[in-house]
Amino acid sequence: MGLATVRPMPDTDAEDVRRIALSLPETVEKTAWNMPTFRVAGKMFATLPEDGTSMAVRCPKVERDELVLAEPGKFWVADHEAFSAWVRVRLAALEDEAELRDILADSWRQAAPPRLLDAHPGLGVPAHG
Repeated sequence: MGLATVRPMPDTDAEDVRRIALSLPETVEKTAWNMPTFRVAGKMFATLPEDGTSMAVRCPKVERDELVLAEPGKFWVADHEAFSAWVRVRLAALEDEAELRDILADSWRQAAPPRLLDAHPGLGVPAHG
């Protein structure tokens, strides 16, 4: 495979997040704090802050800190989320729709109940061997 140029997706927006999030099993959209949130089995796994240029997703703190250090132009932690397991993602910095889908599916997996994880064992699981 040759070297690929990573091009950010400047056209990625809140509607892309909404479309992909709602395609995940048993996901519902609910407004909270005056913004769209996405939930599975009552647990929130993604939010769309008011400016629509980013999203917040669940992410274990250790992994979150690694992401922020590795790609600060893509990931960051909002001050009020510093002690929680959430990370912000700049939509325009995403490589492609597959990356957006992977991030949302990973967050969904962290919130989904065991019955859904059992029913969808490959959803949100990294494909590295």
